[in-house]
This record gives sequence, C-alpha cells and structure tokens, in this order.
Amino acid sequence: MSELSCEESASLLLVDDDLTFCKVLKTALTKRGFCVTVAHSVEQAIPMATANPPEYAVVDLKMGGAPGLVLVETLHALDPNTRIVVLTGYASIATAVEAIKLGATQYLAKPANTNEIVAAFAHAADSQAPLKELPTHIGNLEWEHIQQVLRTHDGNISATARALNMHRRTLQRKLNKLPVRGE
Repeated sequence: MSELSCEESASLLLVDDDLTFCKVLKTALTKRGFCVTVAHSVEQAIPMATANPPEYAVVDLKMGGAPGLVLVETLHALDPNTRIVVLTGYASIATAVEAIKLGATQYLAKPANTNEIVAAFAHAADSQAPLKELPTHIGNLEWEHIQQVLRTHDGNISATARALNMHRRTLQRKLNKLPVRGE
C-alpha cells in the first residue's frame, strides 16, 4: 500500500514537547493517512498554524512556555472546523471543560494510543452525547482536587499539604499514585 502525498492527506499539527513521543506518534499518524507537521511548543506552533491552518491537531496541555490551551484557542479562532484533541498527563475535569469551551473536540489522558487519538477526532462535540454511565471514581476526584490545589500553589508540596490539611508525606504518597483507569 503506498502512502498518500501531503496534497492528498488531511493536515495534522502535532504539538508536544516530548521529542520521542512526537516521533512515534508522527509515524503512526502518517501511516493512517495524515500529513503530520510537528512543533514542540505553542510558540513554535502558532506561526505554523497561522500560515497553514490544519484540519486536525493533537496538542499537549503542559509544555515549556505557553500552555496548550492557548494553542487550542488560537487554532479554533483560525478555523472553527479544526478537530483538536488535547492530551495531558495531568487530567482534570476543570481543564477538560476549559479545553472543550476553547474549541477542543476531545480531551484524552496520557498515555493515549494512536487508535484512541484517531477515534477522538470523530467524537462529535454536541450536547446530545450520552454521559458516561458510571460516575467518576472517588480516587480520581481526590486526584483531580489535589492536582488543582497543587497548581494553585505552583507545585509547592509543603504549601499544598498545609492547604489540604494533610501531612506532607501522605500527600507525596497520594501524588505518586496514578488516577484510576476506566473499567
């Protein structure tokens, strides 16, 4: 099977500061028929997107420099039809809601595989979409709250522990646990 040329392929902008992740994901997305352009920061991606607004975008939420939400808003302003998937290792309800409000099509927690990302592009962002049948796991709610308080205190563990009225070592133990994956 021959690969499509970029003129025949859907354009996709991949923005993540993890160089290895970008290399692997670019290869996988190219095999699925996308013409992939890679940037490693929001500042690098904005001029690329302005010159040639992509049909699809995969944007990491946290990178050095401006956050990915700035790029989501910019991409949506350039072309409201751009299908944007936001990836993050720090998933929270608050940032997911913000990403969708700014124009993202879908929000995925890392690690997300290529099939999940491609499927997310097809996700219709409409209010008629059925809600998840199972409520959010209590462990994930706690994790999200801790992450939000940690961000408020600029990553300071001691200040976060005081704000949560929790021992510092207990907080560190909770931070080392990953959120519960869907069943």
